Amino acid sequence: MKKQKQAKPKMPAVGTKNAITWCPGCTNFMLLEAVKKALAKVIAEGTRQEDITIATGIGCHGKIFDYLNASGIYALHGRVIPTAIGVKIGNPKLNVIGFAGDGDTYAEGMEHFIHVGRLNPDMTLIVHDNRAFSLTTGQSSPASQQCYKSKAQPFGEPNKPINPIKLALASGASFIARVNARDIEHTSQIIEKAIKHKGFSFIEVLQECIIFNPYPDSMDKAMYKIQDNKDRKKAEDLADEWNYNIAGGKIPIGIIYQEEKRILEEKLEEKRCKD
Repeated sequence: MKKQKQAKPKMPAVGTKNAITWCPGCTNFMLLEAVKKALAKVIAEGTRQEDITIATGIGCHGKIFDYLNASGIYALHGRVIPTAIGVKIGNPKLNVIGFAGDGDTYAEGMEHFIHVGRLNPDMTLIVHDNRAFSLTTGQSSPASQQCYKSKAQPFGEPNKPINPIKLALASGASFIARVNARDIEHTSQIIEKAIKHKGFSFIEVLQECIIFNPYPDSMDKAMYKIQDNKDRKKAEDLADEWNYNIAGGKIPIGIIYQEEKRILEEKLEEKRCKD
């Protein structure tokens, strides 16, 4: 008697049928696939799809809201983090994921970024870092490489870029990771771990803007994967390996630092101060 093949379990519909309006070839397509794979995995493992909530900022990244089958809110420019924190405090049972751009987070939203680590709300922040304000014709952002040219600065950006990984470490973030948008499988794995982490998870997604800030694949060649790291000193060393300019230095990707500590919701529930 012929053995019947077992039907594969139906994967949840984490995407929508909305027409995608990113530029053809944009690395956001790859990041979207990675996010969908991660969400499908956590939902298959028991997370209720209706308990996943997203917040997005204003920029090319924000369009991801239209392509994910999850409830959420478009926040004001630079206000993804406080919006996501408000959602989490309002309903601690929700799995809150914030999507923001490098300008959204490190310019308009910097005052929120440097405080969210020490607050440690149980949420995930995914920063699409294409190192330019690409929705508004490519002005430089705080993460743009030195000498980056745009319509606003035809002679080049004279200032050095910030190092968001070092800022996240200094501000006390309990989960810090960097990924390459082109590597869908690895990015998906890191996002899944970030969602499961109890506390504030920050993922920096390195991705080029193919219109305003394309870079040769030398940056991809400089990236190398690291093992999940819980050693603070090693994390600081990893953060120093790359200065955020296009050339020079190795670029570690993966979980750069992770620790367990009290989350904001627990602190608020206790209504008293303790170490």
